[in-house]
Amino acid sequence: QVQLVESGGGMVQAGGSLRLSCAASGSIASINTMGWYRQAPGRQREVIATITSRDSTNYADSVQGRFTISRNNAKNMVYLQMNSLKSEDTAVYYCNFAYQDLIRRTLDYWGQGTQVTVSS
Repeated sequence: QVQLVESGGGMVQAGGSLRLSCAASGSIASINTMGWYRQAPGRQREVIATITSRDSTNYADSVQGRFTISRNNAKNMVYLQMNSLKSEDTAVYYCNFAYQDLIRRTLDYWGQGTQVTVSS
């Protein structure tokens, strides 16, 4: 089992910045992918950024160039620096931890979510 706890959400004006953090604890597989997803009201949850345990990153087009994902493997932490925030970035942001087990099943875990509200 893996437990994830997010922090850092809040309210910010358009153009501002926020930094989200996610702490992972429990049975942490050394090879894994951590990521940030978000879900706005009335919309499906979408992936916005992922980072592997080897620091390979991917971003959704909507946040490319504005958001930066990073991780600290020693502390089992993942971060999301969000700059130039827009009203459409308003959503609940979720941390995700995914890995493959010994029979190559993909298992993933979710945090409880943190609200980000961007006012225009």
